[in-house]
Amino acid sequence: MTARWVVDDIADQRDLEISWRPISLLLKNQPSPDSDYYAPSKATHDFLRVMEAVRAADGEAPIQGLYWALATRVHHDKTLDVDVAALLSELGLDPAHAAAADDESWDAVIQTAMDEGLALTGGDVGTPLLAFDGANGERVGIFGPVISREFRADRSLAIWDAMVTLAETPGFWELKRTRTEGPQFPARP
Repeated sequence: MTARWVVDDIADQRDLEISWRPISLLLKNQPSPDSDYYAPSKATHDFLRVMEAVRAADGEAPIQGLYWALATRVHHDKTLDVDVAALLSELGLDPAHAAAADDESWDAVIQTAMDEGLALTGGDVGTPLLAFDGANGERVGIFGPVISREFRADRSLAIWDAMVTLAETPGFWELKRTRTEGPQFPARP
């Protein structure tokens, strides 16, 4: 929901150039293979390997489309069983990149990108992480916002502006409350 919010509601209004970076909950949280959390963490980690293989071969341009396609299957279709080679073909990308899902050499690339993001936020956070250049030119990172629904355009911009203000404020650390609803995804894109 946060990714859609930033891309659909904020990017054009705040002249943002978006660069997608990986964060693997498998690498970050290291769930036990016998936990319920392991299988989804492993599946999405394997998707990240493919995304990094695509990025290495084709640059940043196809990453958002690949991210949306995978996220649609995971969040709208409720499946982690994705024929990645077929999906890559649908997107006009080389289906051979699907082999990266089983290639551990991509883990170092993912870890490096994660380390860069976590250096801005600290390690006791989850996803999403947002980073941007602050008013003083210094790179700023923040966990969140975690949102569960779409907002009116004016509300979206107010939330963004408040988040930027808080993220740029020395000494500000956290706002949080218990989630009382799951994501309310709009119609499947």
